[in-house]
Amino acid sequence: MELTANIIRDELVERCKLGDAQSYSTIYQQYAKAMYNTSLRIVNNRADAEDVLQEAFVDAFRSLNEFHYRSTFGAWLKRIVINKSINVLRKRKFDMVDIDESTIHLLPQEEPIDENEIQLKVEEVKTAIRRLPDGYRSVITLYLLEGYDHEEISEILGISHNTVRTQYVRAKQKLLHILKSGEAL
Repeated sequence: MELTANIIRDELVERCKLGDAQSYSTIYQQYAKAMYNTSLRIVNNRADAEDVLQEAFVDAFRSLNEFHYRSTFGAWLKRIVINKSINVLRKRKFDMVDIDESTIHLLPQEEPIDENEIQLKVEEVKTAIRRLPDGYRSVITLYLLEGYDHEEISEILGISHNTVRTQYVRAKQKLLHILKSGEAL
């Protein structure tokens, strides 16, 4: 038995492919806020997030004929936004150190933090995430908020799986430290 994928065509996308200006505007209105928020969580700068949003839509609209419904349009656009956001961070020259397995045991151990004790409001958590260094923030955002796994993040950022895992653990520890110390207030 042969398996075939069900390709669901998005009528709005198809009208854009035909050059319908109103459809472009409708798609922009439909996705702009979510894509802006995705970028803002990664780049942590409103002006950069706005730039990413505009560039992502320009690229997406220019490349519509390359969109073949292997995913939803929203997922395809989100990938463009994430890649452009990561490029902004790269331009800022954030450094992620590639750590091999043999050096992980040499990392200083912080005091264990009881995560169950920490119950904070969403705004405090968002503020704490914004206070993380670029590398930590990008990994934790892609993992926790965008739902990518470590392998996908490794591919997106162009770093090893071990580095992603280490950055995630450190980011989580740093985030918990910020939350527990009250620095997010």
